[in-house]
Amino acid sequence: MVIILVLMLSAPVLAEQLHIGVSQIVEHPALDNCRDGFVDGMKQAGYIPGEDVIYDFQNAQGEFSNAISIAQKFKDDQVDMILAISTPIAQASAQVTNEIPIIIGAITDPVAANVAESWESSGNNVTGMSDAAPNEAQLRLIPRFLPQANRVGTIYNAGEANSVVQVELTKEVCQDLGLELVEVTASNSNEVLMAAQSLVGRIDVFYIVTDNVAVSAISSIVKVSLDEKIPIILADPTNVPDGALSSFGIDYFTLGQKSAEKAVQVLEGKAPSEIPIGKLDQPEQLKFVINIDIAQQLGLEIPQELIEEADTIYLGGISWNRSE
Repeated sequence: MVIILVLMLSAPVLAEQLHIGVSQIVEHPALDNCRDGFVDGMKQAGYIPGEDVIYDFQNAQGEFSNAISIAQKFKDDQVDMILAISTPIAQASAQVTNEIPIIIGAITDPVAANVAESWESSGNNVTGMSDAAPNEAQLRLIPRFLPQANRVGTIYNAGEANSVVQVELTKEVCQDLGLELVEVTASNSNEVLMAAQSLVGRIDVFYIVTDNVAVSAISSIVKVSLDEKIPIILADPTNVPDGALSSFGIDYFTLGQKSAEKAVQVLEGKAPSEIPIGKLDQPEQLKFVINIDIAQQLGLEIPQELIEEADTIYLGGISWNRSE
């Protein structure tokens, strides 16, 4: 009788806890920040980890097959919601379940990735935030930093829909700017160093989109950059302190927080298809970052006007923010 009473008293508490499965394709700073921002955003909305919400954090280690297995695990565990961080994870989650609400984060183009019918309405169980980068604005930094540059090299995984979309746009912008784009693909992080080395002598600058394979092995690209004095312009500001010259892009922690806002709307009763997929496209949500330490190692002189425009500068191993 005592045992029955304990179970009866415990059941409502467990029933009230929200279970969210969180999956990301790999671990790297941008995706980690998106994850952490989501947890922070949920906490701000009153969902305290361990009390109101239980998270199941999973990492697919760069393998789509693992992403499918994780999504199936979440379905079998009957989680209340899935946070899908990156395009492959969103695709895997949408493939496995059309019932559990899926909140996307760090996916460039959900329509091109076939996880949503439109930005206004997914038409299914998906909503969330896109990490669509301002690729054109980023590429227009190249002639400002490097007036003599003619050839732009990029490394990406041709199997990532988000990367293909960005590279196609990069081709168009490079053509408009009179720049030649040299493409090399890498299907996993182990191939990135060789890909970067293959571009030596063929390019004047690296431009790396928000490709999970390339970004997860950014240290390999940085090694070639410093050895061969080839600057790196990144789509993601998160990795600039790791050895890139500059970036103009979104803050992934903020992206995660905004994804949490979409999740809360679902929890309050809205269907995911009723919630438009958002972007971080406001000026205050974009950051212009310059690594002067790297510029000095590359023997580059940064125009003063660019320094004055920057939101964050890395100098002497310290970050300086214009707002401070």
